[in-house]
Parts: sequence; structure tokens; C-alpha cells
Amino acid sequence: MNLDLALPDKATVLVVDDTPANLSLMTGLLRDIYKVKAAIDGEKALRIAQSDAPPDLILLDIMMPGMDGYEVCRRLQANPVTRDIPIIFLTAKAGIEDEKMGLELGAVDYITKPISPPIVLARVRNHLALKASADFLRNKADFLEAEVVRRTAEVMAIQDVTIMAMASLAETRDSDTGNHIRRTQHYVKVLAQHLRKHPRFASVLDDDRYIALLFKSAPLHDIGKVGIPDRILLKPGQLTFEEFEIMKTHTTLGRDAIQSAEEHLGMKVEFLNLAKEIAYGHQEKWDGSGYPQGAAGEAIPVGARLMAVADVYDALISRRVYKEGMPHEKAAAIIVQGRGQHFDPDIVDAFVAVQDQFQAIAQRFADSDADLQRKAEQQRLVLDTASTTT
Repeated sequence: MNLDLALPDKATVLVVDDTPANLSLMTGLLRDIYKVKAAIDGEKALRIAQSDAPPDLILLDIMMPGMDGYEVCRRLQANPVTRDIPIIFLTAKAGIEDEKMGLELGAVDYITKPISPPIVLARVRNHLALKASADFLRNKADFLEAEVVRRTAEVMAIQDVTIMAMASLAETRDSDTGNHIRRTQHYVKVLAQHLRKHPRFASVLDDDRYIALLFKSAPLHDIGKVGIPDRILLKPGQLTFEEFEIMKTHTTLGRDAIQSAEEHLGMKVEFLNLAKEIAYGHQEKWDGSGYPQGAAGEAIPVGARLMAVADVYDALISRRVYKEGMPHEKAAAIIVQGRGQHFDPDIVDAFVAVQDQFQAIAQRFADSDADLQRKAEQQRLVLDTASTTT
């Protein structure tokens, strides 16, 4: 390694010694090569080391009145601001135990008096070079850590935008508006946060990261509706038995679409696994009368059980071009009526406890007349296009 490149430009050396003659000697030896600062006691040395312009290296005497060099070293090493400044003891204490103590306290070197000027200069130079290298690596590590944080945030932002784009794609073909996605996403989060300490749910939900992943994956619950024919998906009246059987396949279509994306990615992704569970299982019922599997009770994934309550509640209160939304009280009564049948009983109890938050979410992301009009126009265009191509 080229030491000239490693050394900082005109490094600063702090000399700490209570004897003016020693300070004068060391200043004269170093000043043609380095910036030199001097301190006649430990207190002043600490102030200089902790200042806005700290030294790059400290030459420290041990035998000083008041605070000795060992104590100065201890304090420098204990302070995160100063612990990376290399310390060389420069002292008349020549005993092996003295040197051992100095090095154990964290000094990088130990030089005994009387000094040899060439040796002192060589050791100062070498330790400044080592510090420059360590500073470079530390700064590089800090940069890389910051870059990882930045890139991770960037990836997460792209991921979130992609999820919302996929969910919005399903929404453009459905009677639900984009605000349905946002409302159900927030409902699920509120329920999960309320249940995080519940004995039945704590092992899964008592984790901020898991709840964040639920929030992220929830918008994909109806992604499978992209695969349902428009004549069924947009039919304003009641579906026939055959049509409803086709409609029910949106759960499987959603799971398979997410599974395909995961396979193309070539790795398991936790939030996609949650999205699959929610897409596939949110139409299951606690008593086993739902679809597509007829799963019951604990066999239904937690995320799907949470979404079941969120999705039904929102469907009940939401205005559509063909219907008015129910008042909250009536919708809440239907949710409570489904306790132990359609819905997990404890999740219904959580809904009752946080229903004020549900109402606040519904108001915050309410569908405007413009939203409904836009949705009606989208559906009309889709149906008109479908009728002209058949």
C-alpha cells in the first residue's frame, strides 16, 4: 500500500505532556510535517479531542498531575466521538507492566523516553497511515450501508407501486372503486393490530413486519377477477348458478396468477405468499360453507379470515351505481350476526371493538360521485366493447 496516498493532508497530532520542555521538543520534531496541537493536562486534551476539529493522532504522557495518561486514555476510548483516534503513549515509564496496561487500555503503541526522533516519526507516520485506511474502510462501510437502505427503500417503493397497479387493473373491470382497495387494506391492518396480543393470534400477529406485509398484500385479494368474463363480472342483476360458479373461480385464478409471478421470480417472497393466502381464502367461511375449498376454522389462513370481515363490511357500506350503501350500524349488525358462521368469532369481537376506526377509514376513503361516475363509464365502455366483438 502507498502510504503517501493513505495519509490525510497535513494530519493533526495532539501532544499531551505536563512538561513545557517536552512539549517544545515534540512540537519542533513534528511541526514541519504535521499540524501540532499541545495540551499540558488531561482535561485540556479531552476538550481538544472532543472539539469540532479533533486530532488525527494523540501522543500521550502518562505521569501528569491530576488526571494521568491512563485515565485520559480510558475516557477517550469510552467516548464514541474519540475512540477511533489512535493513542501512542510517550512516557518515561519503561516497565513491562506499564506498557502492558497502556496497550490493554486501547493505545496503539508505547514509546519510552528518552525518545529516538526517527523512531517516533516512523511510528507516528505508520499509525496515521493505518488510521487513514481504517477511516476509508469505515466510511466505505457507512456508504454501503446507506446505499443498501436507499436501494431497499427503492425496491419497496417499486414493489408497492406494482402491487397497486395490479390491484387497480382488477378494479378497472370490477364494480368496486379503487378506494375499496385502500379501505380493505386499512381495515385489515386495524384488525391485525388489535389482535396482536390475543392468545390465538399473538404468535402470528405480534410482529410489526408481518402486519406491514399483510397491509402490503391485501390489495391483491381480488386480482383473480381479471380472469372473469365481463358479462358475469359486470352483470348488474343476480347471477345464475352457472355464472356464480364461474365467478367463484376468481379465488383460484388470483392464487395461480400470484404463484406464476413468484415462479418467474425464482424465489419465495413472504408478502406474495400472504397475498396468495388472502386471494385464495378470503371467500372461505368459518363454518366451512365458503369457497373454493370449503375450508373451516383454523384451516383458513389468518390473513384470509381478516380480509373476509374487511371485504364483506366494505361491500355492505359501499355505494354503487346500482345500489346505496348500508348505514354502518346495519352493516355492523350483519357482521356480528355472522360470528361463528361466516367469520372467526374473535375477529368479529375485534371488529366490534374497533368499529369506530372502520367508520373513520370509510369516511377518509369514501367514494365520491365522480368516482362512481367514472366507474360507471368504465363498465359501460367494457360492456359496449364486449358486445361489439361477440
